Amino acid sequence: MDAVTWSRFQFGLLSTFHYLFPALTMGLAFLIFLLKLRAYRTGDEASASAARFWAKIFGVNFAVGVVTGIPLEFQFGTNWAHFSNFAGGVIGLTLAMEGMFAFFAESVFLGLFLYGEKKLSPKAHLLASFMVFVGSWLSGYFIIATNAFMQNPVGYSMLPDGKLQLSDPAAFVFNPWALVQYPHNMVSSVITACFVVMAVSALYLIQGKHVEMARQSMRTAIIVGVVSCVLIIFPTGDQQSKIVAAKQPAALAAMEGQFSSQGNADIVLIGQPDVKAKKLDNPLRVPGVLSYLIYGHQQAVVKGMDEFPPDQLPDNIEFLYFCYHVMAGLGTVMLLLMGISTVALQRKKLEGSKPLLWILMFAFPFPYIATTMGWLTAELGRQPWTVYGLLRTVHSASPSVSGGNVVFTMLGFLGMYLMIGLLFLYLVYKIVSKGPDPLPAATEAAA
Repeated sequence: MDAVTWSRFQFGLLSTFHYLFPALTMGLAFLIFLLKLRAYRTGDEASASAARFWAKIFGVNFAVGVVTGIPLEFQFGTNWAHFSNFAGGVIGLTLAMEGMFAFFAESVFLGLFLYGEKKLSPKAHLLASFMVFVGSWLSGYFIIATNAFMQNPVGYSMLPDGKLQLSDPAAFVFNPWALVQYPHNMVSSVITACFVVMAVSALYLIQGKHVEMARQSMRTAIIVGVVSCVLIIFPTGDQQSKIVAAKQPAALAAMEGQFSSQGNADIVLIGQPDVKAKKLDNPLRVPGVLSYLIYGHQQAVVKGMDEFPPDQLPDNIEFLYFCYHVMAGLGTVMLLLMGISTVALQRKKLEGSKPLLWILMFAFPFPYIATTMGWLTAELGRQPWTVYGLLRTVHSASPSVSGGNVVFTMLGFLGMYLMIGLLFLYLVYKIVSKGPDPLPAATEAAA
């Protein structure tokens, strides 16, 4: 592989590992705030204990996310110097805002939340949890806005030397792509947090430990999770597919395995793309659904890959196709599992259903896999462009960095990330093994 391919592989690998942590951080911040709000309004000690417990895991997850994210920003200068030189005058705004405002706000209020409960008033401590939630979600928006410019460049002008400059900050920050992508991304992070919370709560219920805290955590995660699993499909997922069809029709064709243009287009649930033969093997189709989902009526024509020059198509159609379908398939599975859990919760049979608790305990990787596949779908679909329609990936890398240098640094990153990952698992294991702080005797007796 050449230096550009190695740089793509390295950045994709590090980004995938890094995003495992913000995906939980942003969703868990929301759940902690909900638990803290319930404790404040009702005086429920189990909810307060749950908020304190999950805040410990949040703190570890947040710290590791910060450490693993730092090399990504350095890579803009080391591996992708031409891209940074070309677009830095635009994307530097949101990257700076993320660091100066959102990250520092989140960090400060996280310290107040973790260590200030005994010194702050209940209302001030609730406010600290709310600001951690706001800071983490605001940080997410600035990163999404940066990526949205690469997907749908707006708010810029071209300088005489060929570089981009920011000409309309409002158009850039409120990019239509970002306004669609952001809700979809944040709902996915909430689903990730819900499945993690359900997994640990299911473990405690199976063991008969910390039962009241586990019940409250499980109840919150299921109620929020089932709503989020609906929202991830409609309207957020629906809007995401529509903007891809409008702005990147070649990517949509590759995602759906649509080799030729077709009215009344079918949606393919299962199939294997044969790019050379320009067909899908063993497809399981639902007639007319794709045209309706994208354009609102079955007679609408969905463009196929034959409408685009080969150099305008994504450069790894098979991988893109399977990433998209794995994401969609897991989304359906998670919605089904959340629906079953909601029914069991309403009928007060969840706690006594050991098979369902075991399933919930081992299902926590599903949202991590789905969000990773979703991120890969977005980034592979944008190819062969780094900034869509303006700068190709092959022209974005640092010209003086060789493939050997990239491989060497990647080996170092892999070793470092392996140690960080093992340390993270150990710390979370210690927190989960210890469990939450003991509840007051009166609360335990009532439970």
